[in-house]
Amino acid sequence: MNSATADLWKQLRSQPQSTWLHTILGKCQMILCLLYIMLCLAGNKEAHWDGEPTPPQHPAAGTPYEKAQQHRRFQVYVHSKMMIVDDEYIIIGSANINQRSMDGSRDTEIAMGAFQPKHCTGNTKGNYPRGQIHGFRLNCWEEHTCDVKELFEKPESSECMRDLAAIGQKNWEDYCSEAMCDMKGHLMTYPIQVNQDGSIGPLSDWEHFPDFPAAKVLGTKSATLPDLLTS
Repeated sequence: MNSATADLWKQLRSQPQSTWLHTILGKCQMILCLLYIMLCLAGNKEAHWDGEPTPPQHPAAGTPYEKAQQHRRFQVYVHSKMMIVDDEYIIIGSANINQRSMDGSRDTEIAMGAFQPKHCTGNTKGNYPRGQIHGFRLNCWEEHTCDVKELFEKPESSECMRDLAAIGQKNWEDYCSEAMCDMKGHLMTYPIQVNQDGSIGPLSDWEHFPDFPAAKVLGTKSATLPDLLTS
């Protein structure tokens, strides 16, 4: 039990039982953010290497191309919509979590779900599912962390979450650093902080992403287009 959970438990014990449910529901968002949700993004950074090709043209000053050459870093934009649940079910689809996809009368979407009956929790005699979905999830983690660890076998454990958070934080620091280096994998923690009251804000000194002052970490509304057209 971490300090946030312990503090909440003390608050609950000091209240009449009739108010517990209301308090718990009110705190659900905070608990989930503090204990279970890890938001990440993908990026890459490469140091110079001997024999590296040098383009004959020089990019225009202030352009993203010039910044990419100067700092040797760029974000990896992943457009897939995929979820793996407990290493036994996978769903891959085209829908985004926005009004256009979820309205039901606008964009046309498609999704595919799959599982292996003999590798479901109810059929594994108390063991963890170890089918192809499990293997695929580990392959994805290896791709983004450049590592294979025994604790990756139990992604629900606090030890695994702390390890992934440490990998993501180290990569974010390397990504933002002015020093030239090769990042280990692509996994970076998203630069936000979740406060005790459940509110969310950018990390200190990171209102926007490196090299792009207009790209705010928390996003921004369009100054000209209504939400109906952008969501």
